[in-house]
Amino acid sequence: MRVLLAEDDRALGQALADGLRQLGYAVDWITDGNQAAAALSDTAYAAAVLDWNLPRSSGPAIIAGMRRRQDATPVLLLTARDELADRVAGLDAGADDYVVKPVHLDELAARLRALLRRADGQVEPAIRVGALEVTPAARSATLADAPLELTAREYALLEMLVRHPGRAYSREQLEDALYGWDREVASNAVEVHIHHLRHKLGPGWIRTLRGIGYAINPPGGVAA
Repeated sequence: MRVLLAEDDRALGQALADGLRQLGYAVDWITDGNQAAAALSDTAYAAAVLDWNLPRSSGPAIIAGMRRRQDATPVLLLTARDELADRVAGLDAGADDYVVKPVHLDELAARLRALLRRADGQVEPAIRVGALEVTPAARSATLADAPLELTAREYALLEMLVRHPGRAYSREQLEDALYGWDREVASNAVEVHIHHLRHKLGPGWIRTLRGIGYAINPPGGVAA
């Protein structure tokens, strides 16, 4: 999942970016409000984490702009303001949730997972597609109740595919979701991860739709 992080406190921003990357997120970290607004306008993110106070623009102002253009990207607002009126103002601007500083990575990650579940219309913490079950909180997957041994990239790719079974993703879309701006990507990186996932899942799970991309379905299911 590719996430935008807008935080101008460099120590906190670096800690959050590193922590989220260790949890498997592809993170684009920005320290400027106008740049954050431009990134959200130009790039499709799974979610955004915005500080309230940013140079040249504020988190609520960025969110209000997103909602005016019908951008429904889930947004988590970071704020040192814990007064009720401030929390209400942030939510009324269009934030989906907020975290009061000091920020704890475990709470931030849990709230991000909850936002992503709601955005996908998912009620339960585990995602099930046939005999395949993916649990984002544990970053684990099982097939017919047997654990799958996956690398971080393989897991991230699998989670993206199972969130919308049957939906075809192009190589470029998968690449964008797996890697942030500051990551160099080999031209065949996605194909390599797909190859390894196919080997671990077995035949029939991941389909190639020529000229479109890749989709996941239970073997024998209907392709996208």
